[in-house]
Amino acid sequence: MKPDEVKVTFQPSGRSVYVLPGTLLLEAAGRAGIILQTPCGGKGTCGKCRVMVEGQPVLACHARVQSAMIVDVPASSMFEARQQILTADSGALAAVNPFIRVVPFALPAPSHGDVRSDAERLREVIGAKVSMSLDVMREIPGCLRSHAWRGRAILAGDRLLGLDCRVENPKVFGVAFDLGTTTVVGTLFDLESGKECAVASRMNGQIAHGDDVISRIQKIRESPAALARLQAAAVSTLNAIIEEVCHQTGIAGSRIYEVVVAGNSTMQQILLGLDPSALGEVPFVQVFDRAITSPAVGIGLQANAGADVYVFPQIGGFVGGDTVAGMVASRLDQQQTSTLLIDIGTNGEIVLASGGKLYAASTAAGPAFEGARIRQGMRATPGAIEKVILDEDVKVNVIGNVPAAGLCGTALIDAVAELLRTGIIDETGRIQEADEVPSCVSDALKRRLLPQGHEVCFELVSAADSAGGEAICLWQKDVRELQLASGAIRAGINILLKRAGLQAHELGEVLLAGAFGNFIRRNHARRIGMLPPLPTEHIRFIGNAASLGAKMVLLSADERAYAATLCLQTEHVDLSLDADFQFEFSMAMMFPGTEADAW
Repeated sequence: MKPDEVKVTFQPSGRSVYVLPGTLLLEAAGRAGIILQTPCGGKGTCGKCRVMVEGQPVLACHARVQSAMIVDVPASSMFEARQQILTADSGALAAVNPFIRVVPFALPAPSHGDVRSDAERLREVIGAKVSMSLDVMREIPGCLRSHAWRGRAILAGDRLLGLDCRVENPKVFGVAFDLGTTTVVGTLFDLESGKECAVASRMNGQIAHGDDVISRIQKIRESPAALARLQAAAVSTLNAIIEEVCHQTGIAGSRIYEVVVAGNSTMQQILLGLDPSALGEVPFVQVFDRAITSPAVGIGLQANAGADVYVFPQIGGFVGGDTVAGMVASRLDQQQTSTLLIDIGTNGEIVLASGGKLYAASTAAGPAFEGARIRQGMRATPGAIEKVILDEDVKVNVIGNVPAAGLCGTALIDAVAELLRTGIIDETGRIQEADEVPSCVSDALKRRLLPQGHEVCFELVSAADSAGGEAICLWQKDVRELQLASGAIRAGINILLKRAGLQAHELGEVLLAGAFGNFIRRNHARRIGMLPPLPTEHIRFIGNAASLGAKMVLLSADERAYAATLCLQTEHVDLSLDADFQFEFSMAMMFPGTEADAW
């Protein structure tokens, strides 16, 4: 273990991370994938992020890690405990009302005086309007007669999915997916109790066909056969997760009666086998906007033969189902002040709630935040530098507490923000030479400025300390990639603020969603101009909101209706057609002179 890093273990999950001394416990929890409640924005006034350290209660937003520790996290402090639809050990009331219903039945057997058909006999108990497919009807006679006319009917709305006549009455399950461009997360639920049973994640198998949605769309535009390959890759990823959660719980895939998927527009359309080529040209046009419900077996998902897959509605352009799911999870339309929801990834989705209106846009941030197109970049996996601090010299935090192999997106933001603060990088994004930097910069930092032809790079980790025996540096091209990504998000925010007639300082809150958004340092994101210069307590992490929204829709038909309503209420702002976007983007490419100058 590095002498300047300490181990923090979170219970009851058992997840561990290594962090630098002085790191906020709230940040360490986020690094471990544990998102705590912070409705006060980290001011320490709400008490919702309370955890136990050595038997003593502390607030994670104020407590700092100084030495190795074990932290007990109560269920009531988790972000998901705020949503009533999810059952939790806190005792919060559950509001489980899934679209899939289980209706027990006990039918009278046919007699000389009652010769009604099996189907009508069943409808009398489970609902007169219930429809039955031919495949389901083939199972009815044998099931009823071999089990004394007793059992349970599995219904999706008013459609019979199948009969369960076994004595043990096994549970009925569903899976909620966050289908991301890079990663996919699936969660298995007991649909009768609402209990979360297992969770698993995988890299999206489509990565082999391109890092971002644009490259994948381009492949499909160039070769019609590419659509089938990309769809197969997505389905294979989902099936691998289904197999894993079934293995964790010991259930059969045939017990899964519904699959819910929230993804961006491109991912959702490819999963359904719908050509996304029109999203590759201006204006960006989706194939569908309303939610789609279709037989899961039709796209090759390994679930019950009668199971459906529900794919989230889409707002417009690249503002897809994952954004809608995030809006559902955050209750964005119910916020008391003007609020921004930002999901930072290869595509940056931005939604502004203000004055009773909702405005949504998507901006092509590119894959820099995932470590792609960064010279020594990598995803946030063991060996990636994920945190950078500059004082007299450089301190770094490496995921997994192993020798550094590269840097991920959070470290890229940290490094540039710190170099801006010290004056080593100027407002244009240029890494300056040692004799150009302010005199207050230490000699140790100056020695890390290494001339490379007509440019300069900054050494983060020496060759002796790296995993591959090669120094890990921040290169000039890396800074330019960050300027493009950050500038695109900032420009998109500015356009939405103009549409609503707001100034940045009038925002009440910024909600950061998505895996990447929950690991960035808020002060550093402000310093490079990516986020408005609000007090950090007004910038809140809300975890994987797309995944949470998908879970909520899986567990409640009411949430499904709510998602549809949000789509109808939201005005889509197509940045490619906005006359001001290019100007805003060019201005946003410059780093602010100070954090306060950003907006």
